[in-house]
Amino acid sequence: MCTVVCAWDPAAAVPVRMMALRDELTSRVFDEPDAWWSEQPDVIGGRDRRAGGTWCASAVSSGVTAVVLNRPERRVADPDAPSRGVLPLLGTEHWHTWGEYVDIAGMASFNLVLATPDRLTWWSYDGAELKDHELAPGTHHITPTGLVEQSVWARRPLEGVPTLDGQLDALWGAWRAEVTGVPPSADPGAMIVSRTVEADGATDIYQTVFGQFIAARPGRLRIDHARLPYRQNPWTTRTWSVTDGRLAP
Repeated sequence: MCTVVCAWDPAAAVPVRMMALRDELTSRVFDEPDAWWSEQPDVIGGRDRRAGGTWCASAVSSGVTAVVLNRPERRVADPDAPSRGVLPLLGTEHWHTWGEYVDIAGMASFNLVLATPDRLTWWSYDGAELKDHELAPGTHHITPTGLVEQSVWARRPLEGVPTLDGQLDALWGAWRAEVTGVPPSADPGAMIVSRTVEADGATDIYQTVFGQFIAARPGRLRIDHARLPYRQNPWTTRTWSVTDGRLAP
């Protein structure tokens, strides 16, 4: 995951609105957002088929979303270290105490963003030290290298009253326009990337493979998503609710 933009307002009817773009090798197969984890039945996220974890998870009942981004300092984890894909699942389950439930020593470096209805936090781990950072209400842009100060995204606020209903462009128009139609770049720092790389002794393509918009409040979640989101590909809209403790589409 290489770009996260979060519009967070604890006083709003929908406190968490987020865009998350995932950059990954095209050969790494994944499933689109759904309830994949039986031990966390109300958690929705895309599932990485190789490791079984996720880059982005949302708990419908609590309205919490957690996203992991791969930092550049330590690209390869120790052989027995946990996958970074466990971090969003731990974040949605344990919130700000997630670090008590995993040993990050030996893990590849990461940023973890955790948006709850009343708090927005991100953690940076460079392979040696874990630091936490609290964020104020507003629109924040986080990349693999950290928080982007004075980001252009803060000057592209979402229009109207936050809602979980309505058409895709009515809800996400200002942000979607910044993604759709953008030509991919070989620059590793670009928002939309596509470049040929050598991985595991073979030639592969590292690309912005998935994009999703998330709107969450306790009890209800909406995700709009698309593969290769910069193309004119169709976007899928799905919503989930929790009623009487049970998840319903």
